[in-house]
Amino acid sequence: MDWLNRIPLFENIIIPILDVGLLSFLLYQSYSILEETKAIQLLKGAVTIALVYALALFFNLSTMLWILNKLVPGIMIALAIVFQPELRRIFTRIGQREIFRFKARSRSYHIDYVLNALEVLGSRKRGALVVFSRTVGLKNILDTGTKLNADLSSSLIITLFGHDTPLHDGAMVVVDGKIAAAGCFLPLSKQGDIRKSFGTRHRAALGLAEESDAVILVASEETGAISLAYDSNLFYGISVDEAGRQLRRLLQVQDKENLEGSP
Repeated sequence: MDWLNRIPLFENIIIPILDVGLLSFLLYQSYSILEETKAIQLLKGAVTIALVYALALFFNLSTMLWILNKLVPGIMIALAIVFQPELRRIFTRIGQREIFRFKARSRSYHIDYVLNALEVLGSRKRGALVVFSRTVGLKNILDTGTKLNADLSSSLIITLFGHDTPLHDGAMVVVDGKIAAAGCFLPLSKQGDIRKSFGTRHRAALGLAEESDAVILVASEETGAISLAYDSNLFYGISVDEAGRQLRRLLQVQDKENLEGSP
């Protein structure tokens, strides 16, 4: 590459642009991951400590520098312990993020079949929990339930959740437009600020959203409200239309799927 550096245009213009562009891209991706995992508080704390240390160094505050030099290693260890769940989510997001994805993969999820079924179940005050798999595999979740590999249809979903069958209490997992398994157990959320009124289904939906990139649709048994969980967040009481828009965006379904001939 030495011969390229001898070219003034490459050395003086292209290299700095590439340098700044790559740094900006990495900073943006890092901030997006921190924001998704709610670890922005961790970043704010680290920046605050760095600013205090810089000020103490600039004004030569010897006492403050001595205290910071003694305390900072312990503070960093304490932050790592306190924010351990957030740090784990950060590395999970890094592993599942398709940073250099240029074209969205086309998949069929039959979203409207699911939405129609949950609308019926919600009106009947029957709870439901539907998981849409994305890039992160859910084998450990599938293994906790009953494997079905069945074609997805509204009538089958209503049958699974609308009656007191052995599978109605667990989650149904959709993989590539098929019901891969039902009656699956999901990890419960460990968030301390979760609403006390949320039942097990909502806590399970949020728990899986914290540990994977899956999108989880919930119908409340108590109120019939529809909720959507993804990226460590749960959006409670949204409309069916809003749930459909969010699902198509998150699952990268370009066009509304045709319901003609829906089972």
